[in-house]
Amino acid sequence: MSEVELRHVATMAAVADEGSFGRAATRLGYTQSTVSQHIAALEKVVGGAVFDRPGGPKPVRITPLGTVVLSHGRDLLERREVMTAALDRFRAGEGRIDIGTFQSVSNVLLPLVVRQLREEHPGCDIRLFEDESDPPPVDQVDLMFFDSRVDGDIEHLKLLDDPYVLVAPRGAFPEGPVQLASLHGAPMVAWPPTCDQPRVEQMFAGNDVQPRIVFRAAGNEAVLAMVRSGLGSAVLPRLVLNSAEADQGLSIHELLPAPPRREIYLLWRAGRTQSPLTTRAIEIAAEVAAQTQARRV
Repeated sequence: MSEVELRHVATMAAVADEGSFGRAATRLGYTQSTVSQHIAALEKVVGGAVFDRPGGPKPVRITPLGTVVLSHGRDLLERREVMTAALDRFRAGEGRIDIGTFQSVSNVLLPLVVRQLREEHPGCDIRLFEDESDPPPVDQVDLMFFDSRVDGDIEHLKLLDDPYVLVAPRGAFPEGPVQLASLHGAPMVAWPPTCDQPRVEQMFAGNDVQPRIVFRAAGNEAVLAMVRSGLGSAVLPRLVLNSAEADQGLSIHELLPAPPRREIYLLWRAGRTQSPLTTRAIEIAAEVAAQTQARRV
C-alpha cells in the first residue's frame, strides 16, 4: 500500500462519483486513457479490481475491494486538502508564532507588534512567553526580545538604545539633569538584584555613589507606585517609563554622567528557515522600535 498514489485515489473517487471513466476524465481534465491507466495502476497495487466494467452505456460499479479502498482513500484525500489549506495559510502568514518577551517590551513595543500582525493576518496564532532568565531560552521560541547580546548560534537585530534615567517624586529634584553624586545616600526604590539591576548598581559603584535601597520589587508598576508615594527615587530604563511620562506625580531626569545605555535586541536561532509570519513580525518590530526611538528625539 505504500505505493498507492493520491492522484490515483482521486481518479478512483471521480469515477465512483461520475459512474463512468469518460465523465471522470472530463471532470478531472484528463483523457479517458489516463483515467484507465490510473485505475489500472491502483488495482495493481491493491491486488484486485476496484470497479466492475459492464461496458456500453451502463455505469461502472464499485467492487467490495474498491469500497474498502475508496473508504480509506477519501479520508486520505480529505487530509490532503486540510494539509494543503494549512500550507497555503502558512505561506500567507496565517501560521503560529511563539515570541519571548520581558516586562518593558511587553508593555510598550510588543502590543503594537501584536496588533499589526493580527490586523494583517487575522487567523494567525500568536503565543507570548515572558521570561527574564539570562541567557534567554531562544531555542524554545521563534523570536525573543532581550536587553543584551547573547553568545551562541543566534541572530541579533538591534531595535533601539534605551537610556537609563532617574524617576523621582514630583518636586524631589529641580528640573533638568541630576548629578549621580547627588544620589549618594538618597533613598532609592529598585528592582531585585536580577535582570538589569546589577548594571545599575555597578554604575553607581563605578562612580563612588551608594544610594540607600529602601524597597525592592520585580514589577515595574510596583516600583513606580512606591516612587509616586514619595518613598524614594528609582533609576530605570526609559522604556519602562513610556506610559509614566505624563504622570503628574513623577518627574523624569537625565543623569550626569550618563550611564551606559541598555540595548534592546530581537533574537532568533541562526540558520533557521523563518515562516512568513515570523519574517513579518521581525519587520514590524523594527518599524515599531524606529517609531519609538524617533518620538524621543
